[in-house]
Amino acid sequence: MPEFELIDRIRARAAVRDDVILGIGDDAALLQVPPGRHLVVAMDTLNTGVHFPRDTAAADIGWKALAVNLSDLAAMGAEPAWCTLSLSLPESDEDWVDGFLDGFLALAAGHRVALVGGDTTRGPLSVCVTVHGFVEPGRALRRDAARVGDAVWISGTLGDAAAALALLDAAAPVPPPLRERLDRPQPRVGLGRSLAGIAHACIDVSDGLLADLDHVCAASGVGMRIALDALPASEALREACDATARAAFQAVGGDDYELAFSAPADADAAVLAAASAAGVAASRIGEVVTGERVRVFDAGGTEWQPPRRGYAHFDG
Repeated sequence: MPEFELIDRIRARAAVRDDVILGIGDDAALLQVPPGRHLVVAMDTLNTGVHFPRDTAAADIGWKALAVNLSDLAAMGAEPAWCTLSLSLPESDEDWVDGFLDGFLALAAGHRVALVGGDTTRGPLSVCVTVHGFVEPGRALRRDAARVGDAVWISGTLGDAAAALALLDAAAPVPPPLRERLDRPQPRVGLGRSLAGIAHACIDVSDGLLADLDHVCAASGVGMRIALDALPASEALREACDATARAAFQAVGGDDYELAFSAPADADAAVLAAASAAGVAASRIGEVVTGERVRVFDAGGTEWQPPRRGYAHFDG
């Protein structure tokens, strides 16, 4: 399938929105930003063998490529609108492309995201997505707004995706609920929108809870105390591993794409109401304190030493 036939195939399936003046097919897209809103832009690249196992189904790659980007918008409290897609393929495989679009566009439809342009090229399998969204002035959730005395919260559960990857690496059977969390993370867009005006700082958990909360601490000039036994775990994770392994998966494993955020200590009811409205669980896991980074304590008050802080692409 020649390149322009591939582009036409993608364009034929892409949804449209009234604020897309000109979408796929020209040198650039023309888009109408609503008056009185800020434009929020995020971009992530996914490479085979790094961000997804080599045996991952095309539809799951498509889903995840968009999901991790929507998660960044969720962490800013933004409403998604548009996206672009850069797709590098070793060969032009119609069935693979159709499968990829099945996953990508299914998630896009669920969040009213219009695919408005991008690029296709020959090369190692790699997917780069840029998403655009809107947020009201002054209501964006940022990393630099955590305050001493805030409570620290996490959405959903932690550790499932990391456990799935570890089992795959060990050539062990992976329980379907864990593989689902690895292949099809759920961007917490609704929760991010609901937290605007309640939460102070927010970040999505991609590289591991401790590593990502360290970013919030550095940006805000604070420290955090996290209770290890307060980290929420799914039943599938509890059944798949012992408490020691579970703690590591939850605290430093990454790939969860849950929202970690701080909110006033007296805002528990508002946080729980926002989470309930978004259909997502939320757990209070610690507090913001004076200091410079995240420290974790077990139920007995002893500081827990993680095996690492989280994932880093360029660590040896």
